[in-house]
Amino acid sequence: MFVSDSAYDRFMGRFSARLAPLFADFAGIGEGMRALDVGAGTGALTAELVRRSAETAAAEPSPHFVDSIGARLPGVDARVAGAEELPWPDESFDVALAQLVITFMRDAPAGLREMRRVVRSGGTVAVCMWDREQMDLLAAIHNTRVVLGDAGEPGAYRTHEEIAGLVGDGAELELLEVDADYADFADFWSALLGGAGPAGVWASSLGDEQREVARAELFRQVGEPDGPFTLTGRAWAARVTRA
Repeated sequence: MFVSDSAYDRFMGRFSARLAPLFADFAGIGEGMRALDVGAGTGALTAELVRRSAETAAAEPSPHFVDSIGARLPGVDARVAGAEELPWPDESFDVALAQLVITFMRDAPAGLREMRRVVRSGGTVAVCMWDREQMDLLAAIHNTRVVLGDAGEPGAYRTHEEIAGLVGDGAELELLEVDADYADFADFWSALLGGAGPAGVWASSLGDEQREVARAELFRQVGEPDGPFTLTGRAWAARVTRA
């Protein structure tokens, strides 16, 4: 299913764009650093790295997103690649980052090994992922799916313990928090129906009757707002220094 940049940005981008500066701070990104954004998506973190005058590269498996990053951020070395096979030589970067990606990697331990490989000795590998229960948007969707008899969205590396175990010895973790604003519930609902991510695919696949049940339950899950409202997202960030 093709998902446009705007559909992704309406669904998750309103969170990820606010998360990127916090994550870049956590990873210690500064001017002149060589930085790699792994699983760049529509480029929320990539743009933040560029804003900080880092020498920026991006790996992303979707050719469409790579083309979009190249068009918007022409100085970025953007390449079509998964985390498990990064097309750069050993020790090419000062830091490699993966924002909201590890759950969706084909093989997350292999992806982390590749990130370590392309970072210089003394450099930083950093990842972050939404906490399973402390990300209001995803928790509301998960709870709604359970009400409809669905097991909910699977996925590992969404807790402090899972992420610490993935990153390994020496990992430092911090909980990052951001808010996202909605004009009203219709804004929330239409963003979900844009089809972005597993949640959007699920919502788009519902029949008419199930969709109405899901809509009513989601409205309840987010507090039955009668106007503008805000949801909070909390993500565990982990970093480790390459020996």
